[in-house]
Amino acid sequence: MPQRNDTAIWSGLFRISAESGQTLQAQIRQAIVAAILDRQIAASMPLPSCRILAEKLGVARGTVVLAFQQLVDQGFLVARERRGHFVNPEVLATPAKPQQKSPDQANEIDWKARRQIAASDMQPPAKLDNWIKSSYPFVYGQFDPTLFPTAEWRECNRMALAVLEIRNWAADMVDRDDPLLIEQIQARLLPRRGIFANPDEIIVTLGAQNALYMLATLLMSKGSKVAMEDPGYPDARSIFRLAGADIEPVPVDHSGIVTSAVPSDAGFVFVTPSHQCPTMVPLSAERRQDLLARAARNNQIIIEDGYDSQLLDEAPQQALKSLDRSGRVVYVGSMSKTLAPGLRLGYIVASADLIAELRALRRFMLRHPPANNQRAVALFLSLGHHEALVRRLSTAFGERRKRLVQAISAFLPEWQSTDSAGGTSLWLEGPRGTDSRGLAAAAAARSVIIEPGERFFEHSDKPTRFMRLGISSIALQHIEPGIRELATAAGRRPAAA
Repeated sequence: MPQRNDTAIWSGLFRISAESGQTLQAQIRQAIVAAILDRQIAASMPLPSCRILAEKLGVARGTVVLAFQQLVDQGFLVARERRGHFVNPEVLATPAKPQQKSPDQANEIDWKARRQIAASDMQPPAKLDNWIKSSYPFVYGQFDPTLFPTAEWRECNRMALAVLEIRNWAADMVDRDDPLLIEQIQARLLPRRGIFANPDEIIVTLGAQNALYMLATLLMSKGSKVAMEDPGYPDARSIFRLAGADIEPVPVDHSGIVTSAVPSDAGFVFVTPSHQCPTMVPLSAERRQDLLARAARNNQIIIEDGYDSQLLDEAPQQALKSLDRSGRVVYVGSMSKTLAPGLRLGYIVASADLIAELRALRRFMLRHPPANNQRAVALFLSLGHHEALVRRLSTAFGERRKRLVQAISAFLPEWQSTDSAGGTSLWLEGPRGTDSRGLAAAAAARSVIIEPGERFFEHSDKPTRFMRLGISSIALQHIEPGIRELATAAGRRPAAA
């Protein structure tokens, strides 16, 4: 047990980092609380004085004073006159954190054998650990901190924390959503895709994947057939398989999914028509009409994922949902690509009867997405912040996409890219014999992060010569040097700039 003047031990308990996202005061409080709950400080042992601890940590004495005072207010510490600060004995009276089990105890139950669905056997996500620390992060689906609307987002969160606003969202909403958010989705987001819906035809979800999971749970069962683009969205494929569905891969070409190859006996068709995942090609107008006609003829449900459709395109196409007259298209949208992927807010637009069933299902799964986040996003939309952000992102990503195409043409001329405007990534096909998985490993050693393409294919047990490069997280000035490094990793000597 540390003694009060054993400064080396005390310093070891307090790990303060300037790179942490927390304030120094918060880090000190966290360290003390952790030490108390882990029983590293006895009730009889006074903590170092504020002056001594401040000197050892290299922080202002006032920072330590404020941290101690807040812990006193919270009941973790007690201040005793002329003696110092001590751990509150009442905190130590609570049960200690359980000790780690021995290997024999930890293996008593084989949970894998007891599971009813093989979630851990599904295709794993792309490994993008520490992408933000890489020099050239060509990753998809992440955000650029320099483009995030920090001030505007803080404003909306402060507004959502006003007393009257808290009364609006703090209560249990059961199966309902924030009416302001539904109104803003209805008025601000959907018309851009040509969709006009009533409030009872919209439900908020925890992102697009949560939306797909709810649809699969509600509508699919063992033996259901789902026609999917190949290559296609890997997590959607896994979600449908978890529901017991059989996947029918359908090829993709320069005009999107080949509609003539969609099996007539498939009960569902999953498509990403705005920007096909991962090739980014839009579904042609002719095939949109053909897909709808075939779905009506074969009594199929179309699940349309508005994948990468939030930005402003040079020639935007209407969503399939906007062309639907029979109610068989279910539209899934998300705000991840524009606002922040960590926010996890999306929505489903469908017939009122289906939305009512989804609300009933969602109540048993999670009741409703956090209402405070819903209100903050609703305010963000209503104040025009989202519209301004979309314009800013569209301009920035357009410049990045152009620079990326130029760099690939200069340094990887034998690689073929999909000629498609818009979106936040580029799909590349390498020369015969290219192993994109091996290239990704070699590139990572040069601080270049790329995504190998095999996970997008139905049969992904072998490496492919395809890869995806994202542009949402890499600065414009880093694109060309990043592609030069990638070319070096691929075994080519880059030409002189």
